[in-house]
Amino acid sequence: MVLRMNAFTFVGLFLLSLTWKAAWAKVEVNMEDRVEVFLGDTAQITCMFTVSDSHDDVIIQWYMITKTNVRLRIYYGDSTIQVVDLGGQFTDKISVNGMGKSSEVVLTIRDVALEDELEFICQVNGLSAGNTEGRTMLKVFASPDRPNIEGVHSGISVSNKNPSKIGSCEAKNGYPRPNITWYRDQSPLQNTPGEVSVVTLVTKKSSGLYTVQSNLHLNVVKEDKDSFFYCEVSYLVPGGTKMTETNKINITVHYPTTSLDVWVESPKGRVKEGDTVEVHCRANGYPQPPFTFMHNMQELKSELNVLVLKDVMRLSNGNITCTALDLDTYEETVGHTELFVDYLDPAVLIPKDTHVMAQGEELMATCNALSSLPTHTEWFKKGEKVAEGHTLTLKDAVFDMAGKYVCVVKVPSLEGLVTSGSLHVHVQGPPEIKESADTVLEEITETFLNLSCHARGYPTPVITWSSSDESQILKEVSHRQTEDEVLSVVIVKVTSDITANCNASNVHGTDSFPFSIKAIVQTTSSDPSTTVPVTVVAPVTTVTPVTPPKRVKKEGRGVIIAVIIICILLLAILGSVLYFLYKKGKIPCGRSGKQDLTKPNKDSIVVEMNNDNTEEAVLLGVNGDKKSSSDQ
Repeated sequence: MVLRMNAFTFVGLFLLSLTWKAAWAKVEVNMEDRVEVFLGDTAQITCMFTVSDSHDDVIIQWYMITKTNVRLRIYYGDSTIQVVDLGGQFTDKISVNGMGKSSEVVLTIRDVALEDELEFICQVNGLSAGNTEGRTMLKVFASPDRPNIEGVHSGISVSNKNPSKIGSCEAKNGYPRPNITWYRDQSPLQNTPGEVSVVTLVTKKSSGLYTVQSNLHLNVVKEDKDSFFYCEVSYLVPGGTKMTETNKINITVHYPTTSLDVWVESPKGRVKEGDTVEVHCRANGYPQPPFTFMHNMQELKSELNVLVLKDVMRLSNGNITCTALDLDTYEETVGHTELFVDYLDPAVLIPKDTHVMAQGEELMATCNALSSLPTHTEWFKKGEKVAEGHTLTLKDAVFDMAGKYVCVVKVPSLEGLVTSGSLHVHVQGPPEIKESADTVLEEITETFLNLSCHARGYPTPVITWSSSDESQILKEVSHRQTEDEVLSVVIVKVTSDITANCNASNVHGTDSFPFSIKAIVQTTSSDPSTTVPVTVVAPVTTVTPVTPPKRVKKEGRGVIIAVIIICILLLAILGSVLYFLYKKGKIPCGRSGKQDLTKPNKDSIVVEMNNDNTEEAVLLGVNGDKKSSSDQ
């Protein structure tokens, strides 16, 4: 009996020990609340567990909670077998790692879809230790496409009583649903009755992705013409939130005109007579209203907002009015500007046109031009400035003062404002033959000469020619004259010694200028007794322009007379020496030489021109002797 009790006692104690051991053995499971992943990526859900005081194998089972809240097993496994339940949505896309005595198993889901966003349960069965489970929610995210924004293309009037549509913003293919916020110049816009209205339309596609469209309506004000509008799209991503901004848009705001600007656009600066003037008008409203221009109470045609005035005169001075009509309110707005045209009248000369004055007289001429601005006057003769100021003074008039004087009046402060006038001055007096390059003789051929004579005086002198040899004909080949000058050119055939006279005359007197022309025949003696052979040479011409004493200017008369006397003395000494040598027979001379010595010309310097191949100038003395080149 005692033994039987001991046996029962032993069994009881064994069972009691087993019960006590089971009571102290338990399973613990630890899982994340949620796992977040992008659409199409791979998700990993970790199940961490511990089993205390148990050496038994554990059984792992994974479950999912469907959208209809139904619990379905998708996986079973222990240390010997691992099975994925067939016929479910995860049959081909899940795997489990970490079986056996590992205290961590990982459920891997490939190519996550939106319908995979479910709650997953990991159940750990420790046999004698019992079973425990943990739960994790799988969250799936899809970033939307870049948002688009489009503003209205028509103008928006500030006079609209209800909010007007500003634009539309759209975000496509996002999950979960994106949010759209409108901004005006960095400031968010919220729904405000009567001022701001944001209308949002959400569309869910068959793929499960969302498209969100937001329309902004606003009561615009004038300041909105310079504002920029855009929208911000915010959306969830694994681990946080992202935001994307659209491009900025500007709207066209119509607002009424309250003032006008009127100004002269062209020319810049001061306006002068003859200019083309452009007057512009601009309103501070938008769009620009139609304009009407009035000039000195007269309506003028214009192109849009520009009035063009061509060839303005001083009569164009006055007020220019621009009137704008607002087509929304039908109210008129007026602007003004003043036009002033600077002018310069034609120059007035006293005396005018032509003035005749006698030699020695004095002339005081004036030149003035009426102008709206200060003027400056200059006098010119033959392009050179001769005086400055409104008055031109000519004292002790001489022929050199005759001519055309041009008076130029200009406005220094306004380029292009200039006028001019001219005065012709004639100096009366007897003719005066000018001893210049115009009063010359020119050899044409061996026996023909051109004689030029230039005379001045007023009235215009008349030139006549005369010759000491009446058989010689002086033929005029050129004749040019102005109001107080004349130039005559004649041609003469030289066959003998002659003197040609240029005679100039008018009502006040006469003047003359002689040309002395000497024909010389050079010969060489053929008599053997002479030292130089005689050869007949063709005639040559020697021409001497005779300068009367009265042609010498007063201030240089003494000097010139002294020079002439010295030259005559030198020539006389040279002639005497040559004559002495001739008498001694040192200089053989033909008959023609003697003839020249008997006919000296004491009043002229004679130039001899030979007609041989090499022209040789021979200077003749007062007695007519010819010098050699070495003597010259």
